[in-house]
Amino acid sequence: MTENRRLLQIDGKRIIVTGGARGMGSSAVRAFVAEGGHVASFDVMDDLGRKVAAEAGKSGPGTVRFYHCDISKKSEVDDVFKSAVGDLGGLDALVNAAGIDRAAKAEEITEEQWNEVFQVNVLGTLFTNQAAFHHMRDHGGRIINFGSGAGMRGSAGVSHYAASKGAVIAWTRSVAQEWGKYGITVNAMAPAIWTPMYNEYRARMTPEELKAHDAKFATEIPMGGKLGDPDRDLAPVLVFLVSDGSRFVTRQTIVVNGGLYEGR
Repeated sequence: MTENRRLLQIDGKRIIVTGGARGMGSSAVRAFVAEGGHVASFDVMDDLGRKVAAEAGKSGPGTVRFYHCDISKKSEVDDVFKSAVGDLGGLDALVNAAGIDRAAKAEEITEEQWNEVFQVNVLGTLFTNQAAFHHMRDHGGRIINFGSGAGMRGSAGVSHYAASKGAVIAWTRSVAQEWGKYGITVNAMAPAIWTPMYNEYRARMTPEELKAHDAKFATEIPMGGKLGDPDRDLAPVLVFLVSDGSRFVTRQTIVVNGGLYEGR
């Protein structure tokens, strides 16, 4: 039992979290620090990122430091990874939660809008995962990318976002096969969690659309009829995936959605 408990602990784990300034990324930062992890939080929202890091750092027993990083820029990703890994003294896990969501009718999506979403969500995944690999290949580690239910099932009104998350899931499943020989696990999350991005999505709806949306979730989500809480419902799953207890879990899309849909 003592050994099993140790496998589920992350004391001393060195973790990079992208998108750490808000939403699911900030929840991950708080949870990892509270469980004894040493965290490097990346984001482009400097003021909010520093605030989250400062507040999380007070909870201990882990530590956290914020770094400005635009994951859509390869040279910046490589440089900031090098600095953060140097400060951490190594890298055990990457939680790549950074991403953007844009709304548009499929027939009206412009090349610029498509490229904006793919630059962050897809190329950002490529750049951060490659950077993490180079720091993990000699000792193994955990990579957790954020897909989406939209990437599994499609989602009207955000087709380019859904396509980008589908690409993230396919990438994750592919590199898990390539990097397993290095002791690196690679998994994707497909969460249905209430975040600031979801609030922005709701704000785009008319009152009638919002009423229909909430009524639909009330009947389709068995656990409470609405999206989950990032701290209570998602963060514990991320802690497990970072721990040694997840050693044999890889190439999976892990659905945390209260039963909204089945994982595939």
